[in-house]
Amino acid sequence: MAEWTFLTKHGLVLTWLGKHPDSTGLETAQAVGITERAARDVLADLQAYGYIDWERVGRRNHYHLNPAKPVEHLSGRVITVGELLGCLWRDEGKRPRASASPA
Repeated sequence: MAEWTFLTKHGLVLTWLGKHPDSTGLETAQAVGITERAARDVLADLQAYGYIDWERVGRRNHYHLNPAKPVEHLSGRVITVGELLGCLWRDEGKRPRASASPA
């Protein structure tokens, strides 16, 4: 039987970045079980659609989530990134980091 998850690669990467905003592409890929190239493609998609932004900090990127961004394709119900991650992290008591976009 093939392995599968309830969350897409995009959802897994977004969830990972919420807790690990300074992760490299390789660290993100390894954490969610995809290739580094796939992780970089997902990061580009998330940025293109306004779910994340990033800034260069030294030799690394620091990712900022947009917690107010609505998540698409949830049976017509409107839920934001922050609400979704809050549900996923409820037992851990940690909320997504709201941070200002870089200037």
